[in-house]
Amino acid sequence: MKTKNYLVASLLVLFAVMLAACNTTETTPAAAAPAAPDMNKVKAEIQALETAWAEADNMRDAKAIGALYADDAVTLVNNKPMISGKEAIIKDMEAAMATKPKGSTIAFDVLDVFGDENTVTEVGKTTGKDSTGKVTYTGKYMAIWVKRDGKYLCIRDIGNDDAKAQ
Repeated sequence: MKTKNYLVASLLVLFAVMLAACNTTETTPAAAAPAAPDMNKVKAEIQALETAWAEADNMRDAKAIGALYADDAVTLVNNKPMISGKEAIIKDMEAAMATKPKGSTIAFDVLDVFGDENTVTEVGKTTGKDSTGKVTYTGKYMAIWVKRDGKYLCIRDIGNDDAKAQ
């Protein structure tokens, strides 16, 4: 009787082990985390956009600057109402550019970027010069860039003064 009980118990254990083995799901290794973005490369891309922005600004080409904005962009500059939408931003820039002193220039220097390849927050500084090259103002700004269709577009432009609009 003891042998029969031992045999039944052994078969039950074997059955349980086989059943457990059949019910286990094979796990695949966790997907590798995506590689961290090369923020130096991102910073260089954003600086290239800011350099193009400055060149367009210095040529008084508001439409070229407008091409750097997303359609749903918003610009927030102190002492001015919030401006929403690319077309409204271009219109505001055209008005501001009409009052810029002849020969004045602006430059933008990207100080820092953070985020990922798809959404980048930029911190930068502006330097405005008159026609003789004398620095007439400096400023700070932040911009948020999003990558859409493989291209960075500005969706938020936040300045502490009117430097970007000048």
